[in-house]
Amino acid sequence: MHPIRLTSFGYLHLPTGPDGTPVPPAADRIEDVRDRLRDPAAARDILDLDGLNPRVQDVVLNTPGARELLANLADYADLPAGPSHIAIGCAGGRHRASGLTELLAQALRDRGREVVVEHLHVHLPRVLKTPAGTRIANHEQETAR
Repeated sequence: MHPIRLTSFGYLHLPTGPDGTPVPPAADRIEDVRDRLRDPAAARDILDLDGLNPRVQDVVLNTPGARELLANLADYADLPAGPSHIAIGCAGGRHRASGLTELLAQALRDRGREVVVEHLHVHLPRVLKTPAGTRIANHEQETAR
């Protein structure tokens, strides 16, 4: 089987198209988890970490619906004429998308697949909501670390 490429990204960091909507990376399947895998109570303890950290991956995996989504993505990737590229996006790309991408990469490696992982935005500052509802990068917190 051919190697599979997995990409995590944050919708808030993407360029926008003519209609103003974010343009995700080209992939055979794009999984949008912006409105899924959210557990604000559990996420409070991991905000300063990223999805490469096992604690973040554990929180993502234990969020309702995550195990089913992970199994679905792994099964899809294993189809005989399956994808060569899956991209997973959340709001900022630091927690859910990168954590799920790492979990999927491990699941596929456990199945004997060769996997190439790329995280487009995991290194960028955490994105916060402002009172007006817009989102900005939290540069002050990042420089204070």
